[in-house]
Amino acid sequence: MEATEKKKSSLNLPVGMSQTSLNLETTNFSRFSTYTSPSKTTYSDRFIPCRTSSRFETFSLVDKPSPVKEGGNDAYVRLLRSELLGIDSVTSSPSAPNSPMSPNKNIFRFKTEHSNPSSPYTQSSIGYQASTTVEVATPPKAPRKIPKTPHKVLDAPSLQDDFYLNLVDWSSQNVLAVGLGTCVYLWTAATSKVTKLCDLGHRDSVCSVQWTKEGSYLAVGTSHGDVQIWDGSRCKKVRSMDGHQTRTGVLAWSSCVLASGSRDRNILQHDIRVPNNFVSKLVGHKSEVCGLKWSHDDRELASGGNDNQLLIWNLHSQQPHLRLTEHTAAVKAISWSPHQSGLLASGGGTADRCIRFWNTANSNQINFIDTGSQVCNLLWSKNVNEIVSTHGYSQNQIMVWKYPSMQKVATLTGHTLRVLYLSISPDGQTIVTGAGDETLRFWNVFPSAKSQAQVRDSGVWSLGRTHIR
Repeated sequence: MEATEKKKSSLNLPVGMSQTSLNLETTNFSRFSTYTSPSKTTYSDRFIPCRTSSRFETFSLVDKPSPVKEGGNDAYVRLLRSELLGIDSVTSSPSAPNSPMSPNKNIFRFKTEHSNPSSPYTQSSIGYQASTTVEVATPPKAPRKIPKTPHKVLDAPSLQDDFYLNLVDWSSQNVLAVGLGTCVYLWTAATSKVTKLCDLGHRDSVCSVQWTKEGSYLAVGTSHGDVQIWDGSRCKKVRSMDGHQTRTGVLAWSSCVLASGSRDRNILQHDIRVPNNFVSKLVGHKSEVCGLKWSHDDRELASGGNDNQLLIWNLHSQQPHLRLTEHTAAVKAISWSPHQSGLLASGGGTADRCIRFWNTANSNQINFIDTGSQVCNLLWSKNVNEIVSTHGYSQNQIMVWKYPSMQKVATLTGHTLRVLYLSISPDGQTIVTGAGDETLRFWNVFPSAKSQAQVRDSGVWSLGRTHIR
């Protein structure tokens, strides 16, 4: 008792305060498991990190420029971030370039689920089309690659270097006709078989060749002014028609009417269904006719001449209804667009060097471009809205243009002399060019009509150089 009383009396109390006034009671703390000081932080078995001090750049969570691709990789990163971090993270951006994300943003957060009967497992723009659709940039389409070298070269001895002749044509049955000196040869593309169709003799020569649309019959223009019709499958002459006074340098078939142009400045129309040599004569040029093309609906005939004129004729007219005189050199290159009715392209010679585009419905010139060299041929692609041109002095190149922007798709070189002859395969993918260097070169230029894919650097023929005769 004395010890207890001594312990209690050991309390230092203020003056005038007794120990009884404190009313001290003993409290049982055994019912509390722990006692927590308010000045200390309680830790449990769950660790919740503080994002403020996190270094996100260490884990590549900030936007960084891709070292591989600039376009397609960014779209992939944004789509991946949308799948992993939520839709809003696609549009969110770092607070500064190459710096950690804003600490106010939670990486993982609760969000409202959207009902989607078609795909309940994703909220991305791929599986769910909602009002908050994520706009992911589409990577730019890669330009089509065109092989710079021909996949086949044929030696063509005696192929004349004459701007006013037309000695190469490719039929719809995949047979190439070539006029070499006094002879015409047929080259079957599928088998590479060469057949000698005819020999005009040492006093005559081949000036032009043209297949019918069906590819069964071949028209041959001669230096004497005659026009011969040959059966390509039987190698037999069916008919011979005269009427021109001198060489027949250009031919053009419609359905049953064959138009022929000559150095005598006239255009004759031959109807193979009647016995007459020709049914009409079109007079309008003042010099040699070197370009002839029927429109795809066979209603209009375009003719170009060495008088620098481009004339448009109606089907039943004896006079041209359009006379276009903007060219300043001979007009041999003529081609109608298969994609737009009434759209005509024409090219001028050495003094002109221009490709011009016309609307024959109102005679307006739509556009023109100076190519820098003589335009020898023009040919529209039927698979894509592009046009190919071949050139002479002074670059001897082949050019592929995108219409209507007239941006260059490709420039092909290889001929050592001006590229005077041009034709296209039945599938519209391969062109053949001929030059005074006595070679025929095959180029894979256009995609197929269905795939629109990249042009392949391999064809149906073996690589290498062979002879056409």
